[in-house]
Amino acid sequence: MITGTWARRMSVTAVLLAALAGTAAPAQAVPESASTTVDHATWQQDCQTVMDQALPYLKSRVAAAKPGEKQAIVFDIDNTTLETDFGFSYPQPANKPVLKVAEYAQQHGVELFFVTARPGIVHLPTEYNLEYDGYRVSGLYVRGFLDLFKDVAAYKTARRVAIEDKGYDIIANIGNSATDLSGGHADRTFKLPDYDGQLS
Repeated sequence: MITGTWARRMSVTAVLLAALAGTAAPAQAVPESASTTVDHATWQQDCQTVMDQALPYLKSRVAAAKPGEKQAIVFDIDNTTLETDFGFSYPQPANKPVLKVAEYAQQHGVELFFVTARPGIVHLPTEYNLEYDGYRVSGLYVRGFLDLFKDVAAYKTARRVAIEDKGYDIIANIGNSATDLSGGHADRTFKLPDYDGQLS
């Protein structure tokens, strides 16, 4: 029996695949998961606490940018930029504290890149969802078939290297899992709560 994080990810993928196929994704009940032990209001407050540290840092980095410098932020998606585990619907709502930071960044010339462990088949509905919620997507990295056999942290690190190879300084990396943030290639990391792995 598949439970926990993988069950939630499979449910998210099913919703996105339904959208990709052009069918309406039915509203689904929240599974017995983190969202039944961590309430939405607490999660939002905890996310806001982290973003209250990220925003002043971002403002200082934007102000100190050199002429011609290409600044970027890398975001995870599930329970970072989108509310994945607090009810399933499509499009999924934005994680509001993170969206506010992203909006400031994009208004000040910082490019937004998204690196996720979601499979490549849901690239288009994922990109649509992000843009629908107000994120300006400069790049979206999803796992191709061969990436499915790689360590998630190594895969995400390699994507950040690819972004740097395009000439960007990744001034911040924001995610809710250690695999989102390990491996370097970001000036600073901000970890959102996952409550010991309860959130995907």
